[in-house]
This record gives sequence, C-alpha cells and structure tokens, in this order.
Amino acid sequence: MDLDHGKCWANSKKDSWRTTLLLAYQSLGVVYGDLSISPLYVYRSTFAEDIHHSETNEEIFGVLSFVFWTLTLVPLFKYVFIVLRADDNGEGGTFALYSSICRHAKVSLLPNRQIADESLSTYKLDQSPVRENSSRVKMLLEKYKILHTALLILVLLGTCMVIGDGLLTPAISVFSAVSGLELSMSKDHHQYAVIPITCFILVCLFALQHYGTHRVGFFFAPIVFLWLICISALGVYNIIYWNPQVYQALSPYYMLKFFKKTKKQGWMSLGGSEAMFADLGHFSYAAIQIAFTFLVYPALILAYMGQAAYLSRHHEIDDQIGYYVSVPGLAVMAVMLVTTCLTSLVIILCWRKPPIVALVFLFFFGSIELLYFSASLVKFREGAWLPILLALFLVTIMFVWHYASIKKYEYDLHNKVSLEWLLALGPTLGICRVPGIGLVFTDLTSGIPANFSRFVTNLPAFHRILVFVCVKSVPVPFVPPDERYLVGRVGPSSLRAYRCIVRYGYRDVHQDVDSFESDLVKRLADFIYYDWCRQQKASDAGNESLASGSDRSSGEHRLAVIGDTEFSRTAGFEVEENMQQVSVSFGFQTVESLGDIIEMSTPKERRVRFTIDDHDEPEKRTDVQMRQELEDLWGAQQSGTAFILGHSHVKAKQGSSVLKRLAINFGYNFLRRNCRGPDVALKVPPASLLEVGMVYVV
Repeated sequence: MDLDHGKCWANSKKDSWRTTLLLAYQSLGVVYGDLSISPLYVYRSTFAEDIHHSETNEEIFGVLSFVFWTLTLVPLFKYVFIVLRADDNGEGGTFALYSSICRHAKVSLLPNRQIADESLSTYKLDQSPVRENSSRVKMLLEKYKILHTALLILVLLGTCMVIGDGLLTPAISVFSAVSGLELSMSKDHHQYAVIPITCFILVCLFALQHYGTHRVGFFFAPIVFLWLICISALGVYNIIYWNPQVYQALSPYYMLKFFKKTKKQGWMSLGGSEAMFADLGHFSYAAIQIAFTFLVYPALILAYMGQAAYLSRHHEIDDQIGYYVSVPGLAVMAVMLVTTCLTSLVIILCWRKPPIVALVFLFFFGSIELLYFSASLVKFREGAWLPILLALFLVTIMFVWHYASIKKYEYDLHNKVSLEWLLALGPTLGICRVPGIGLVFTDLTSGIPANFSRFVTNLPAFHRILVFVCVKSVPVPFVPPDERYLVGRVGPSSLRAYRCIVRYGYRDVHQDVDSFESDLVKRLADFIYYDWCRQQKASDAGNESLASGSDRSSGEHRLAVIGDTEFSRTAGFEVEENMQQVSVSFGFQTVESLGDIIEMSTPKERRVRFTIDDHDEPEKRTDVQMRQELEDLWGAQQSGTAFILGHSHVKAKQGSSVLKRLAINFGYNFLRRNCRGPDVALKVPPASLLEVGMVYVV
C-alpha cells in the first residue's frame, strides 16, 4: 500500500510538472509578445533624440546598461519574484490587488459587506500575528473615508491605463515590426505598403481573440519561441563577431557616464526604453517564473547586447522610428506605478510585514519607474497625451457610475420597509396572493425594499411564494457554486417568504435566467428540508426556542449556505438522476456557526420533482408542514415565475453642489439610458418581467 501511494504521488508530481511546463510554453504566446519584440525599437527610439554615437561608445553602452538593469530589477525581481506572489487565488492585476486589500482591511466602498462572506473558501486571510505598526496602518486606512475613495480612484486609474495600453500597444508594435520591410523595398513602395499590411495583421490578430486565451496561446507560442531563439542566437553572433567587450556595459558605471555626457537629452531619451515592459500575465506563478527566468530574460539580454555590439561598430546607421513608441509606454509606466503602490499595501496588510519593508519596496522600485515615467511625460504634447486623456475619461465614467450606485443603495437602505409591514398585509387590507413565484430583486441584504412596497401599493397582490433576491459582488475572483446561495426565511413559515443572497466574484459569469430559476427553486427546496432537520434536531435536544424558530411572527432568521446535496427518497423528493457526475460534494453551513454542517454524499446532476408519498413508514414520514411547504413551492413553480425589478430614475436633491448635479442628473442618467439595464444583464424574458418605477432623490 505504501508503494502504491508512493507511485501515485510520483505520478501526480510528474503530471504537475508537465502542466506547469505546458503553461510556461503557452504563456509565451499570451504574456510575452510585447516584451519579446521590444528589441525592434528600443535602441531606435532612444537614439531618435539628439543623442549621437561617439567613438568611445559610451552612449550605446549607457543605454545597454539601463536596459539590462531595468529588465533585471523590474520585470525579474519586482514582478516575477514579488508581485506575482501577491496573486488573488491565481488572479493578477490591479483589481486582484485591490480585492486582496479589501478583504484584509475595511476599505471597500461597497456597503453590503457581510460577515458570512468571510466563510467563503476563496476568502483567504493570512493568519499570522498582526504587527503593531501594521495594525496602525490598517486603522489609519479604515478610519478616513477619503482614503477609501483615493484608493479606489488609484485602482480605477491603473485599470484604465491598462485599457489605454491595450488600445495603443498592438498598433504600435505591429507597425514597428512591419516597418522592417523598408530594408527590402523601395521607399516609394514602402510608404504605401506599411499601413495596409499593418491593418490586415491587426484585423487577423483580433479575429483570433474570440477563440479564447488558451487557443491563442498555443497558436502564437511557437512563433514567439522561435523568435526568442533567433534573436538570442543572433545576439551571440553579434557579440562574438563585432564586439566581445560589450559585456562591460553591464556595469552601472556606464549609466552614470551616460547621464554625465548627455545630460537632459539623455534623460529625455529614456522615454523609449520603457517599451520593453508588458503585463506579466495571469498564468500560474511557477509557469511565469520558468518562462521568464529561463527563456525570455536571457534571450532578451543576449539580443540587446548583440544589438549594442553591432551598433558600436556601425555608427553611421540612421534609424527612423521616432517618439511614437513612447505613447503606450506612458500608460504602461503609470500602471507599474499603481501596481507598486498597491503591492506596498499588500506587503503591510496581507503579508503583515513591517512597514519599513513596504517603504523600501515603494521607494526603490517607485524611483526607477518614476524616472521612466517622467521621461515619457516630457513628450506629453507630442502624442503621450492620448492614453492619459483616455484613462481620465474612463475613470470619470467608472467613478460616476460607482458614486451614483452607492447613493442609490443608501436611499434604499434609509427607505426600506419594516418586516411588520409585510406581516400586516392580508385579506383584511384587500391584499391577495396569486399563484406563482415572485422574485423581487434588490441590493439590500436585509429588510423589505421600497420598490416592493410601491408595487403592492399600486397593485394589491403578490405571489404565493415570495423571494427577495440580492445579487451581490464579493471581493474574491470566484465563488464556488456550492457556496453561492445564502438562503433564509422572512417571517414565519406560513408567509412563504424567503431571502436569497446570490454571491458572485469579480471573475464569475452570471447564469442565464433558465438555469438561475431552476437552481434557485432547488436551493429553496434544499433550505426547507434543512430548516426542518434543524428544527427536529433542536426539538430532540429540548431547545424549544430554536425548534419554534420558524413560527416566530417577526424578525428574519439566520441565513444558511445552501449547496448541492442528494436527499433520500423518504424526504419527499423524487430525484431524476443524469449520468453526468458532479465532482464535489457539499453540505449546509449557517452563517453564525461554521461547525453546523450536515455532510451529504457525492451528488449527481439532477432534476428534482417534489412529491407527497403517503405510504412511507411512520417513523420516516416528514413533518406535515414541511411537506405542505414543498408542495406549495412545486405548485408555484408550475404556475410560473415573475421577475420584479426596479426601474430607477436618479436625481440630485435640491441644494446639491454643481459637480454632484452634473454627475447625477447628466452623467449617471446618460449612462443608465445608454447602457444595458438590469433586465438585460440578468437575461430576464420580457413576458416574465415586472418593472416598478422609482424616483431616487439623492
């Protein structure tokens, strides 16, 4: 048995390494495209200024020294060995860093945070002891709301800079590569051929994107791999044949000589060298580390050294590519600065290191990036204004939408209706219950939303099964399907009212309405069964207060995490099982107690039909009230489901500032009219949609 276990462990380890190497190979085609072609124009862009070669080659060696140390310090040390460790369950980027910070400190502006969210399996928190200085930084961030807003704007700015970089970099990179045709074509033909060829290649590249990242990676990986092998081999040849002494340029001494000799022009020429940077992807940490450390980094260093060796013997070459290369570089450097700032917070809040470590990281890498950023900023009027303007425009849109959404939530929170109002509704007030399931969508996680009270006021009827649905985002990339639903009762069981909180991560894809509806009904049935089991257990234990919990006339009951389970047929279910297996098994988990879990066997994917079986043995019969509740749920589903959504119009209250009126009355309402509504986002069929008009004065 030990031998078999050892063999299985060895095979598993072998498969793991195989997967890692495959991901490393695939990352070449997705992650390192921009970085790999940077030797095409870094030297050309740098010497496009008033920097000229001299017989001593100090300028060339100075640029090579900058390239070497920047590649070594920023992509290799900073990203590969530090920043990529700050991943969020395997996800990277500014939003991933922000999400991780929000989990470790209460700095999120999203108001519907719940303690239950911390029990998610993807909600990872570092359990190491909190340092006193780290605790002070955390308290400072949590105390001032202006710091929350500043942090959000910083994240949005970094994200929008990535969008600007993604808009400009492909065009610049392909244009630079195609410009190499000038060597094999006459000038008259060259000027008419470059633009059409560039456009054709860009159309083909973007046409491949919808096939998915993995397919694109496999398609481009061999191309990038061959390219890296070729430029590294060419670099070795140039070093040996033209100037074997080029290795001397790796000394930082040549950077100082470069600045001393070129002065301001040398500093401005650095605006082209940042083109070597690129986002280092979202593959596994080991795959990125292997691909960059053992292939991309040495290939690029050899290529740059070979170019420097060749240029040191050919001073007469006149390169023509100008400052436009630095246009996307400004956006890239801004993103890198944002990443450095956020990683500093991660070091303190998430990794719980001393603040001095974060300050050293911030000042060391921040000073390098500020040097390149300032050099790119000098060319602001010559084209670098485009990514800045685009980023500011996108930040404004995102922040206006976020600000108005927060104000809407606060309005709903202040105008929600008490549960006693709902319990008082009955036939004596002319309110009737109609067949079917009514799903009332709201942003509130407790209480009765104002749009439902308005609905009942204008149409004195609501459905026999009433479910208040809150679709909320949590600061994790993914929420496991078995942990997505939080279900609880609203009022006594006779009211047939429930609350369901559906949680999604920032990388989750929302379900279509058909699967969501059937999934929700299944979760409600699971909750009814679980709630009955809990009451029976409490009754057997003599806990009368808990056993009678479902009959209390007021208050909302605790929510339970409802996952996939397989019930026995004596529970009043008839299960039609398919052959497809679900890979995991889950039980139930209440919000208050992590230990109150009912373990179930491995489930199968199934459709559930609720039945009443009067021939069960007496000791196996379910509670009559539970059976009746399940029958009501099944009958309501057969009658149909209605989706009740609010149709909002937001306006700023009188006396608001001019900026607020512009943001709310014009900015947000313009976006709301021209963007997808909640019914489209939730894919609600028009025949099942009920919209309640609401005016929000914020």
